Amino acid sequence: MSHRHGLSLAAQEHIVSGEPITRLEAMVLFGIANLPDLISELRKQGWRIESRRVPFARALKRLRETLEIQVPDNLPIREIVTTEYWLSK
Repeated sequence: MSHRHGLSLAAQEHIVSGEPITRLEAMVLFGIANLPDLISELRKQGWRIESRRVPFARALKRLRETLEIQVPDNLPIREIVTTEYWLSK
């Protein structure tokens, strides 16, 4: 198994466990640069993955539960949006 495949598998397990994920979290936690490719692959496998636009601040809040992250004071984290994906049950 390649290192890249292991990172994809870890991200896939995160999503399949029911936890939401954004591109930011995929990059920081799993080294996945293109989360939509992984989401597309999961959908092709039959997984029902939902998505919605959420404030960047939501992803930062979840990351701060695991990591220490500092963002510039003038970054409008509530105005910036990102796409969040999750497994639909």
